[in-house]
Amino acid sequence: MHRRPWSPSPALALLAVLTSPALAQPTLIKAGRLIDPATGTAAANQQILIDGGLIKAVGSNLVAPPGAEVIDLGDRSVFPGLIDAHTHLCLTLATQGGKGLDELLHRLLSATVLETNARRALVGVVNAREMLASGFTTVRDVGNSGNYADTDLRKAIEEGMFPGPTILNSGPIIGPLGAQFHALQPERPGLGEPEYLYADTAEEMRKAVRKNVLFGAKVIKIVIDDQKYLYSVEDVKVLVAEAARAGVKVAAHAATEAGVRNAAEGGVASIEHAYDASTEALQLMKKHNIYLVGTDFTQLAAHEMGMDDYHPRVVARLKRAKAVGVSMAYGTDIVFSMPGQTRGTLSAEGIESFREAGFSGAEILRLMTTSAAKLLGVETQRGAIKPGMAADIVAAPGDPLADATVIRKVNFVMKDGKVFRR
Repeated sequence: MHRRPWSPSPALALLAVLTSPALAQPTLIKAGRLIDPATGTAAANQQILIDGGLIKAVGSNLVAPPGAEVIDLGDRSVFPGLIDAHTHLCLTLATQGGKGLDELLHRLLSATVLETNARRALVGVVNAREMLASGFTTVRDVGNSGNYADTDLRKAIEEGMFPGPTILNSGPIIGPLGAQFHALQPERPGLGEPEYLYADTAEEMRKAVRKNVLFGAKVIKIVIDDQKYLYSVEDVKVLVAEAARAGVKVAAHAATEAGVRNAAEGGVASIEHAYDASTEALQLMKKHNIYLVGTDFTQLAAHEMGMDDYHPRVVARLKRAKAVGVSMAYGTDIVFSMPGQTRGTLSAEGIESFREAGFSGAEILRLMTTSAAKLLGVETQRGAIKPGMAADIVAAPGDPLADATVIRKVNFVMKDGKVFRR
């Protein structure tokens, strides 16, 4: 049977154009004030030339090449895209504030058992877009993503299926039997999987790390404590060594003083939370060059997470960490939703705890860019506006060095040279 050659309808042809990779177009950004978070300085009337998703030149008298788009941000401060070093993009819980941490864990267990992986990925799509809209161009996603929904989310963004931040994802969190779930029963001890990978022997730990790396993890997340037993220093060293063989770092959830010390002695890259870490524990972290990612909830966030006593504790810990001089990176741990807020606006709100603890605007911006980029190992690609770096650029009215609240007012976002928000 003779068939006519197929040709697309006008609608399909238009869709193909809209969804195909954008042709490379040089862009020249005119910045009213260009911020360098590393030095805490600003330069007036600078220009940024971008081509092929990369920053080609920065200066005061650049010439736009033929056909370049010129974006005038002369009325705003321009600075590198923000980094959240502790996110859970594929998880949103209706926490119904103040019901307690056990209730939160029950809701997480319910999500593990009842929500499909497809739904978790779709939740991730929404949260990723909202994070990007608030200026977070890079995130470290540290688990609670079902059966590697975080890997699928990362790959889809990398393939250009939809916009979102650069993601370094962990896959399932590795922990002792039960991990963070306290409500499991002996007839079904595996209910916590695949949210967690249970690993109690050295060989189980090595296998868990290998499994995560095989299925797309770019960082390894472990739970040190939250049970009556803890991973020992030797356990942590096994996990860190196996991760190092694959070229990835280890982030450790540690809620207790003993957990913080074991994680620090074991050589992890970062310790998450460390709610009440003593000055001595923080000094140990500094000695081993370990980052604190404190997930420092505001009073509102602490209430929504069922941890009303958490906010004053983390502010006190932030003050101790600042005095010790331990390396820090910004991380939020936001997993709840609120009317009138997005995942991005809630995450940006976390700067208020740092302000309360006495951090300057310059210090806060550094934690959200330069410092976080070093922890994530992307400091040669992201976290600064320099030639050769990815064009992850945001802008906001005001001076973030003098007033950190400016960071919450981002109204221009460029990711890898493409404008996402004007």
